[in-house]
Amino acid sequence: MPYANKADRNYKQEYENYDGTEMVKKKRAERNRARRIMEKAGKVSKGDGKDVHHVKALSKGGSHKDGLKVTSAASNRSFDRDAKQKLISEVSPREKKRANNK
Repeated sequence: MPYANKADRNYKQEYENYDGTEMVKKKRAERNRARRIMEKAGKVSKGDGKDVHHVKALSKGGSHKDGLKVTSAASNRSFDRDAKQKLISEVSPREKKRANNK
């Protein structure tokens, strides 16, 4: 939701209604834990422009045991989603195009 003036945005209300809820805190903790695991393994570092990708998305019931991969931020954030921001496909549009050309 774009705001004409940044001062119009109520960050405190956003935190209380969404970012501060237990569900969101747990999801964020899971993502942070995955990043720490890969940092300890030496595969990522702070500010490297990489994301830690769960092979099976957490929103689809995945876990750290299902596997973690290091991907570029652009490719990890390009999956198809529906209007409710749920994953439609775990294959990015670029990967679909590549698979169709083979």
